[in-house]
Amino acid sequence: MHVQVNGESRRVPEEINVTGLLRDLELNVERVAVEVNLEILDRRDFDARTLREGDRIEILSFIGGGGGSGHE
Repeated sequence: MHVQVNGESRRVPEEINVTGLLRDLELNVERVAVEVNLEILDRRDFDARTLREGDRIEILSFIGGGGGSGHE
């Protein structure tokens, strides 16, 4: 089936959930926020949310940084 991920069409297996999509994309589940059809998902719901044909998924990755004291 086809879904849109960050604006790009992508073919994914039937019955895939959000966690499975993130694994396919090699993204760390703990380091992303996911929106499906304009609904922001709680990370606890990634396993339960099965994707459907035509879903529009937006994924934001968080990148750690810093570690300094914050003083210049």
